[in-house]
Amino acid sequence: MIFSRSLATLRRWRDTFYMTTLIKRASAEARAFRISRNNARHAAAASDDAIATRSRNTKRTRAQNDDLDAAPKIDAPRKPRYAPVTFSEEDGVRYLHFGTEWVQGAMRLKKPHHIELEYAQQMMAWLLFLATPARIVQLGLGAAALTKFAHRFLRPAKVEAVELNPAVVVAARTMFELPPDDARLTVHERDAWDFVNDRENHGTIGALQIDVYDATARGPVLDSVAFYRAVRACLTDAGIATINLFGDHPSFVRNMKRLNEAFEGRVIALPEVHEGNRIALAFSGPALDVPYAALEKRARLIEAKLGLPAQQWVKGLRESSGKDGESFSI
Repeated sequence: MIFSRSLATLRRWRDTFYMTTLIKRASAEARAFRISRNNARHAAAASDDAIATRSRNTKRTRAQNDDLDAAPKIDAPRKPRYAPVTFSEEDGVRYLHFGTEWVQGAMRLKKPHHIELEYAQQMMAWLLFLATPARIVQLGLGAAALTKFAHRFLRPAKVEAVELNPAVVVAARTMFELPPDDARLTVHERDAWDFVNDRENHGTIGALQIDVYDATARGPVLDSVAFYRAVRACLTDAGIATINLFGDHPSFVRNMKRLNEAFEGRVIALPEVHEGNRIALAFSGPALDVPYAALEKRARLIEAKLGLPAQQWVKGLRESSGKDGESFSI
């Protein structure tokens, strides 16, 4: 998500946010609720059939059965668990929100498979170091920009996203053109903590992209050393994790410290983009020493093939490393 904006932009949001096309949570959460409710009704019907079958095989009296049949069925009210999922549109771009002005994702309507936001583009910076891995995973679906991009352009990788909020999944499908699951695409409705601690995922992911925020925008909702160690365990021997952090915020220092502890110092953060985000890259596997000339050549290829501003990433690595020299080492 995007965490901060310039003062002028914030004022513009204040004045125009509720003037833009704001599609309320009914479009996403109501669909998710209806799906869950229908599933619950089907399960209840199956359970009732099973109870009726067992009842016929018991020696309970007819009167007892009549009493049971006459008992009223009361549906317990559902308590909302998530922030409302809302949308806005401005200048040909549709934005995802969690009930606030903070942007959780975006899609240019005329380019639905393009990664619109600069920080989200930087989440693909692992492409400088890796050929397309067999498995690419996104923790936190958002507007599905990264998931759609990888599914469309990074064949033959298996692309997966992990999202806890069912309304976000529905929103991605209906409002942001995320295609249905297929042989190469899977969306897991699951907690990211459980996913990274599942031993079935350990050592299997080449690129792991992490963007786990809630509506409050106070930093990642998962940021412990234990979480980042589990992230590292999920990576292959030469895997890379990219993590979306809030640059001008106390959570940045905390997260960088914990990432460095989990990844034994093999972490670097790209310079802050104009939205206020900073993308950290965390490396597993053997130490790297890559000539900048090779990275620049790779960046030009990425720009030509995928349209991503990869040469800016190389400049960012030079700036953030703070080292003079002909190669990038980590």
